[in-house]
Amino acid sequence: MTDTIDHGARHAGFEDEATDPPFKTLSRQEAQALRASIPQVSPWRVVAAQAVAGVVCVAVTWLLTQHNGAVWSALYGAAAVVVPGALLARGMTRGVGSPVAAAAGFLFWEMLKIGVAIAMLVIAARVVPGLSWPTLLITMVVCIKVNWVALLWRAR
Repeated sequence: MTDTIDHGARHAGFEDEATDPPFKTLSRQEAQALRASIPQVSPWRVVAAQAVAGVVCVAVTWLLTQHNGAVWSALYGAAAVVVPGALLARGMTRGVGSPVAAAAGFLFWEMLKIGVAIAMLVIAARVVPGLSWPTLLITMVVCIKVNWVALLWRAR
């Protein structure tokens, strides 16, 4: 029965572990060359782009509605993305000594980012006069989608 499963797996495009290429450890120079060949995007640049997208959303909201509640909602929606993003960027740009510390730090700052964003949404109705949830949420989505623009920057 095992032979049948393995035989079927080979026909499905899967290979045995024995045919996997051996793992190659990179030298320091090879690792540096690999890292230099992969373009990096600063998290602060992404946060700045999200802030610009938020300001554009606020301006468009003002032009379309000229209603203070909608404008404040758009501004708060942008802040609900930019402030937590800035916290994450701050945490990710400080130096760490080991890969384990970097992974643990990322998890901590990402959880903090999520917590702050949720807290900002929970208190939105109390903080924003004349809150417009659709405006707030649309602005948040636009600001979050700026992350895709960062991938385009990286591809260049």
